[in-house]
Amino acid sequence: QVLRCGKYRDIAACGPQQQVNLESPRNVTADRQTFYCVPVPGEAAWVKSGGHKFARRATSRASASTSYSVQRNKRSLEEAESSPRQPLNRLAKLFVARRLLRPGAAGLPLSQSPQAKRKQTLRAPPGGAPADLNFPLASETGPACIVKVYEDWDSIKLNDVVEVFGILSMDPELGLQQDSSFRFDSAQSALKPLNYHEVRAQSPVHSGPASLVPRLHALTMRKLTHVNPLLPADLHPGESARAVLCGSLLAEAKSVRSELLGALSHALLGDELAAEYLLLHLVSSVYARRDVMPLGKFSLNLSGCPCNPAFTQELYLLLQQLVTTSHRLPMSLGAMNGARLAPCKDYAQNRLRTGALQLPGGASLFLDETELQPGQLDAMGVRNVTALGNVISWQKVDYDFSFHQVEFPCNLNVLVVSEGRSLLPSDCQMRLAPAPVPADPAAYFTALRTSLSPALLDRIRSYLTLARLSDYSIGDEVSKAVEEDFVEMRREDPQVTGDDLHLLLVVARLLSLSVGQTGLTRERWQRARQLTQSRATMLQLHACSGANCL
Repeated sequence: QVLRCGKYRDIAACGPQQQVNLESPRNVTADRQTFYCVPVPGEAAWVKSGGHKFARRATSRASASTSYSVQRNKRSLEEAESSPRQPLNRLAKLFVARRLLRPGAAGLPLSQSPQAKRKQTLRAPPGGAPADLNFPLASETGPACIVKVYEDWDSIKLNDVVEVFGILSMDPELGLQQDSSFRFDSAQSALKPLNYHEVRAQSPVHSGPASLVPRLHALTMRKLTHVNPLLPADLHPGESARAVLCGSLLAEAKSVRSELLGALSHALLGDELAAEYLLLHLVSSVYARRDVMPLGKFSLNLSGCPCNPAFTQELYLLLQQLVTTSHRLPMSLGAMNGARLAPCKDYAQNRLRTGALQLPGGASLFLDETELQPGQLDAMGVRNVTALGNVISWQKVDYDFSFHQVEFPCNLNVLVVSEGRSLLPSDCQMRLAPAPVPADPAAYFTALRTSLSPALLDRIRSYLTLARLSDYSIGDEVSKAVEEDFVEMRREDPQVTGDDLHLLLVVARLLSLSVGQTGLTRERWQRARQLTQSRATMLQLHACSGANCL
């Protein structure tokens, strides 16, 4: 008898004359959880291809522990399948896409290299239908992955992004699991699965052949608060090099802010006030929850946009160059009445069907209402509009399990562009000042993007991520001044409510973070009041003009 470890394996390593003795008193059983992984939804191209200044160091150390060269580590899945018995250590970035109630039925996203890019509908074995990898976004590319976790899997939550260092397994024998005529018995003990029930749970619907859905056995993993490759994964003070980097970025926040404000103002046809609010929107994030109220969100409705799909498309492409994850959703009648936006349970195949609202925390959701058309929403359209309203107001997505709804919190920056006032709720409406619309929006925005040097883009990207994740507090002295100002505001205008104060505090917080300050000052508080008053005046002037009344 030979005693062997079954950890980090999919298939028991049995010789021709060997079989697994499940009744041996020396057997030690343990649990592992299986997650189905997909690429990070909406991840920007510059994130996928950018130089990982800090993560690459860990990758280099991981590669050094193997006998593979850098070029070999970048081999395609088809090449890797030719030598399945050789484990490969990999550092992978993953997103928890779905998590069901039993092993072998959950999910996460895997980062991809340019060499590994593929469409979601990949080729299937000869004679079979195209593989459905169940990506949240239909346009997503890259391979799916099954991650098997041996400890601390309860800390992984839905829609988390995690970094996994593990052993890649692509045994071709796993493809036999897809063959309904294959039976695991003592006669085929060489292919005996380490967990029969786990294998049965991984039906073709949930897994797929190893050539399309490789298996990764996790050695260690950690959650990521961001996916910006220009910054260290952990932005909290501690390591001296990290503290110095964050300090230097905060020190130049004002100069970077000025550059970004100029670019956004140009994109919004010279409207500096709208650019200011758009910048505040880009640095907003949910930092806490009080009961059902998410704190820190700042959804923005940019109304008065030209009714030209080319303009809003180019505006989105510009923002896509600045943020790490984003998705544009045109609110046409066909899009609203088409696919379901919220995930739903498919009981026939016993899996969770993903939706476009299953995005990682911090993702930017760009809703284009300029593509609205005359017509009527059907039942699906009403559900989708309701789901969008819940995301904006409560930062939650209701997953449909047919017999009941399950609420899952989210953290999405929602920007709604519209011609008139949006039919969706928003924390703040900002109307663009009337201005001549470029005859060729593509050329206009191309010139703007060209003017942003790669070095400046990297500074802006680092600045936005760092500002979103920075700590913030209000001192006792400033807090007392805010209370006094609110009493004065109520005395001057009895219609001022607590909601107005809440919005003011959100604007003041975002203003402080946008200039690299982690605490509120009297100066920033007064600036927040000025911005709020300017926006209110602009909306009143537009209402009085009678043009395109709100």
